[in-house]
Amino acid sequence: MRIGIDARLLYYRPGGIAEYTRRVIQQLAELDHETDYSVIHHSRDNQTLAPGPNFRRINSFTPCHHRLERWSLPIELLRYRFDVLHSPDFIPPQGGARRRVITVHDLHFFHYPQFMTADSRRYYQDQIKWAVQTADHILTLSQATLKDLVELLHVPIEKTTIHLMGVDPIFMPLPEAVIAEYRTRLGLPDTYLLFVGTFEPRKNITGLLEAYHLLLADLPDLPPLVIAGRRGWLYEDIFVRAEQLKLNNRVIWLEDVALEALPAVYNGARVLVFPSHYEGFGLPPLEAMACGTPVITSNCSSLPEVVGQAGLLVDPDSPAEIAEAIRQVLTDSQLHERLRTDGLVQAAKFTWLKTAEIALQVYHHVSAS
Repeated sequence: MRIGIDARLLYYRPGGIAEYTRRVIQQLAELDHETDYSVIHHSRDNQTLAPGPNFRRINSFTPCHHRLERWSLPIELLRYRFDVLHSPDFIPPQGGARRRVITVHDLHFFHYPQFMTADSRRYYQDQIKWAVQTADHILTLSQATLKDLVELLHVPIEKTTIHLMGVDPIFMPLPEAVIAEYRTRLGLPDTYLLFVGTFEPRKNITGLLEAYHLLLADLPDLPPLVIAGRRGWLYEDIFVRAEQLKLNNRVIWLEDVALEALPAVYNGARVLVFPSHYEGFGLPPLEAMACGTPVITSNCSSLPEVVGQAGLLVDPDSPAEIAEAIRQVLTDSQLHERLRTDGLVQAAKFTWLKTAEIALQVYHHVSAS
């Protein structure tokens, strides 16, 4: 069986989808030594994801998310004659393999179209409708996204398989000396609240800022808020809102933090607050729990599936509710400890090996059909 996996996104955009792609490929390399795999990289991408005798690299000159990639990529792939081509970023080429598998991470462009530019909204809505119709099988990462696929796009449930994301082993409780070293290196305070994610409207950072502003009136010793991530689309209003609330001296913007430093950033936080409006999975809550950091997150989309009973769930549209949850975690030591210990147990349920095992089962099933 000849499998192609499209990893071009890794050159362009770090984040949850890139992490998913990287980890699935790496786990497949450990799991399966028989199948012939080809990993499709952008030609300028120098990284090697899975060195091994049954893995080879293919260079592509087609940019990821290019308007013509559905037609140009198959031309590049034609000579490889894949039995199955997996598109982890959901947009499959118009051909290039006998069977096509896609991963649909979420449908936020239908739920919250106002959080995107008009061009991006039209592009992704058109692409996903075509993709789910033409794919032979669809992998998705949560019951919430599966429900969206069935209800919004009328995808037959038998055409789908859920495989949850995993958590990288680097996310774990760290010794205080290691946390202190990174704290000094990154200029972080001894105690802080934390958000991790892309700076874009869907992540509801403005709602978090408003909740933090509410708390300041009652808790003058409130720890600083560290917002770690990178700038996405329509991010400007987030910085404007912080200035309007006069929070510039209380908020630390930690942009483009290195992956190796992220576990220490989680470990050093008193609590992760992740009030996103919508997530197909939501890696930051899982990573925080794996580090032993309590989690407050939204009561919608996939996030209750990720945290289970190990996190505090809040209405993302209610800054007052977010603020009250933060207050509880900061002032109730027993609650803080329960969230810490329950989070470690919950995070241990998620492994990239399980994710890759299910992907491999789907490849075999689709190839044989």
